[in-house]
Amino acid sequence: MFFLGYILVVGDSNSNDNAPIVEQNNYVKPDSNFVGLWPGPADWQKSKFNPEQQKLINYGKELIAHTADYLGPKGSVKPISNGMNCQNCHLQAGAQPWGNNYFAVQATYPKFRERSGTSENQVKRVSDCFERSLNGKAPDSTSREMKAILAYIEWLGTGVPKNKAPKGSGIYKLKGLKRATDPVLGKVVYEQKCQSCHQAKGEGVLAADGKSYTFPPLWGPNSYNIGAGLYRISNFAGYVKYNMPFGVTYKNAQLTDEEAWDVAAYVNSMPRPTKDLSKDWPNIDGKPFDHPFGPYSDPFTETQHKYGPYKPIKDWKEKHKANKSKKPSLASL
Repeated sequence: MFFLGYILVVGDSNSNDNAPIVEQNNYVKPDSNFVGLWPGPADWQKSKFNPEQQKLINYGKELIAHTADYLGPKGSVKPISNGMNCQNCHLQAGAQPWGNNYFAVQATYPKFRERSGTSENQVKRVSDCFERSLNGKAPDSTSREMKAILAYIEWLGTGVPKNKAPKGSGIYKLKGLKRATDPVLGKVVYEQKCQSCHQAKGEGVLAADGKSYTFPPLWGPNSYNIGAGLYRISNFAGYVKYNMPFGVTYKNAQLTDEEAWDVAAYVNSMPRPTKDLSKDWPNIDGKPFDHPFGPYSDPFTETQHKYGPYKPIKDWKEKHKANKSKKPSLASL
């Protein structure tokens, strides 16, 4: 047996004794986008806050995780949202890497946002989520609920340097397709990967108590409206790629990039609540490439802005941005 093993390793007598031994190397360098992600604060770090503030932080987390129990149509505090939970879009109560988390909010707000054309604070950020993603009304800025949500978001930003977004913040920016996204192909992906939880008509699964959803609706009257961030196909694609189907994270993605883009196109092609967006994007130059509503400063259609292909839009924007920067200022004339 030993002799046989030796022959298998060294080779037979007809082999070239001077031939180099080639070792197979199956090592794959890890993607730096998924290494060393910000983990968020540990529970023990709450100890730096006084007991009342700790209670407020814990209540804020509860509101994010179980929004509908308190602020949904049958909520115990006030019926100001559609029955979804903040956690349906901000996974693990806003603490999951690449899960649309809140890690960078405290460090980067207040900040100027093109959508409103103003400098926005954390209250505005939370209010927008209620009015868009939860298709409801903003909590009173002086209410205990708003204060609790803000306290929780502040705590999640513990240790994040000012004006910095730690790695893994928000939603992963997925590489674009060379073609347009395809709702027809996306429907196939939805039926295979998503329908078992979110149902055939996208209506989700209502919890037994009738207050919230075990699996949230992805379209229809109880889902997010057309002003929500996830209504942009690029955001939805990056979100589902590393968080869906249920149980998936960036460590064990199931969908291909194309599947993620196409299922995002399918979901966002379906009917949902509307919202008056007439005051959004006062500077139309600031509209993102996949904002699906005109007017635009570029020559592309609403259909292409929504579904792509996006590269021509991005290229046009870059070219005209460069041209603007080359124009002489009035001071130099």
